[in-house]
Amino acid sequence: MFTLDPTIHPDVAPLAWLVGRWEGAGVLGYPSIESANFGQEIVVSHDSRPFLRWESQSWILDDEGNKVRPSGTELGFWRAGGEGEAELLLVHPTGIVEMYYGTVEPGRIELQTDGVIRSPHAKEYSAAKRMYGLVKSNLMWVMDMAAMGQPMTSHLSAELKRVE
Repeated sequence: MFTLDPTIHPDVAPLAWLVGRWEGAGVLGYPSIESANFGQEIVVSHDSRPFLRWESQSWILDDEGNKVRPSGTELGFWRAGGEGEAELLLVHPTGIVEMYYGTVEPGRIELQTDGVIRSPHAKEYSAAKRMYGLVKSNLMWVMDMAAMGQPMTSHLSAELKRVE
């Protein structure tokens, strides 16, 4: 059972259901890469200021669910954007920085990139959409992206359970 931490800043209270450590698995695919299963751990925390800290680690899984190799890493911050709005700022070690903006409803967040910055050596990547939902106490999320000359296309989806 989730209870709201009384020390969370009121501006990010609509995002408070994200706080905790989540673990689970998902599927990745894209026209330019081979489909695979991945495992993921997400840690969302706060220190009573008006933002949440986001840390995500993932790894490719074999057919038996064993870790094969590291995959994506994200670090960032969730911020309130206003009444019913949220921002997600993410940085990736692959040379990409993203700024997402979108709407928040109870147990549901829909975002799209408002800006993408790439280093000169990062892969071509221009936009993305993400949706996060709290479904039967699990964190479910999906991501579509436009990259490598492809239009907005399904890329990732996962289901994670709260472990802390």
